[in-house]
Amino acid sequence: MHDENQIHVPPSFTALHSDARQRLTAPAAEIRARYELCEDLANHLVEQAQTLYHVQAPSETEVLSRIHAGLSTAGSGVSPAEARWITLRLAELLYWRAPELPEAPAAS
Repeated sequence: MHDENQIHVPPSFTALHSDARQRLTAPAAEIRARYELCEDLANHLVEQAQTLYHVQAPSETEVLSRIHAGLSTAGSGVSPAEARWITLRLAELLYWRAPELPEAPAAS
């Protein structure tokens, strides 16, 4: 993705939207928009995750697992691969250990 837009989409996200030969499976603008949505969602979930940790959940892993489960539902608006990416990005933003999450199906 080397166009004139200044938003850098990290390789970890681009990989979600690439086939086995590492070709993009959607237009670059669409992937950039999906990345912005997922990055914004991860940042938005930081406060909620901290609140859950202090109020309800017994561990960081439990908080992240619950958030991942919610993002993985059909009506969440993100794909299973994006749900996994958001959860791992959230762990990174919180400086928490990344939980063991199921691998998302590969893009076709």
